[in-house]
Amino acid sequence: MTKPKMFEKPSGVRDYLPDAVTKLKYIERQSLNCMSQWGYEQIVTPSMEFYDTVGMASATLDHKLFKLLNQRGTAMVLRSDMTAPIARVASSLMQEAELPIRLSYHANVFRSMEEDSGREAEFYQTGAELIGDASPEADAEVIALSISCLQAAGVKQFKVAIGHHGFLHGLLEQYLPDQDEVQHQLKQYLVQRDVVGYRELVQELAIDEVKKGQLNQILRLRGGIPVIAEARHMAQEESVRASLQHLELLWEVLDAYGVAEMCMLDLSMVGDFSYYTGTIFEGYAADQGSPVMSGGRYDNLLTQFGRPAPATGFALKTTRLMDALRLNEAHQASLPVLIQYDEWRRAEAFQEAARLRAQGERVITRRVNEEEQLEEVERRQDQQLFWRGNRYQEILTFVRFLKEHV
Repeated sequence: MTKPKMFEKPSGVRDYLPDAVTKLKYIERQSLNCMSQWGYEQIVTPSMEFYDTVGMASATLDHKLFKLLNQRGTAMVLRSDMTAPIARVASSLMQEAELPIRLSYHANVFRSMEEDSGREAEFYQTGAELIGDASPEADAEVIALSISCLQAAGVKQFKVAIGHHGFLHGLLEQYLPDQDEVQHQLKQYLVQRDVVGYRELVQELAIDEVKKGQLNQILRLRGGIPVIAEARHMAQEESVRASLQHLELLWEVLDAYGVAEMCMLDLSMVGDFSYYTGTIFEGYAADQGSPVMSGGRYDNLLTQFGRPAPATGFALKTTRLMDALRLNEAHQASLPVLIQYDEWRRAEAFQEAARLRAQGERVITRRVNEEEQLEEVERRQDQQLFWRGNRYQEILTFVRFLKEHV
């Protein structure tokens, strides 16, 4: 193995230059402020957790966890999501807190990916968790909140697809009882959106043509509220009917929030986390092929930490949003003010910089010498005004021989 060069970094991680950090912080600030307005309080957890607690509870596949040993030889992991750490905190440090609990977060998470997959091994998420409420109202709240956060982050066009873990799980068990391996493979095709692979496997099954047709019908259960009525004709198990009723009530609440038009039902959806138990959802932006937001209900996770409680939540794919974000004109107004000064008016320039910073402006100060003053005069005569690619929103000059304000 060759020694890495000084400028190289591990596969799957990235450096964030100032422009990217500006976007990342903008999304973080806008989203967390939106969550705060909905009553969610921010929490921070450590990047490193015990493998036997948070690592085992995480829905991330074991081979995708970053594992390490501490000085005692205890197995540790870098957190692969924020849901399991928050479940740990809610069951320990916050065990006396009255339910429901509303928490928000912004954090980097780590997942080991194949080097040639193009997936990031470290990325950022901004999200919220609502713990202690099993109702459709709670699911609708976090979906409506996720929509508000996407809007606050500057996403113009998007759609939130909503499904239910219990519906698909129950329906496959209804049509393919005791065929766990086949059910798992069908779910994998649905996770990967491999319609061809799904249909081919259904066609190979040793079941009658009616059941094959019904399994293929799952792929078409997408759209508005009429999808639920269509799905009821397929549902025989009580658990499947209960999941449809939950979705119907959920849709009513979303309609009351005024966000139903931004949502659609997709009953072929399979959550990619094993701890999901009920409603699942994903947000898709118009110019992004992969989800920019995902979430769902996980009513059994807190039981693993000794505090049984229903819960639901979501996470914005903050890094993915950052790559798609185009800063608007209002955000461009955050460009700094440049204050130029010479040694005779240095104190006056610093006083003006302090005044502007107290008003919330970003200010850069720069000393100029006599030669640069002459160049500045020439630039003014040419009407160039030292803008240099719109690096500054304004330039103030405090020198003995030039006017104060450009």
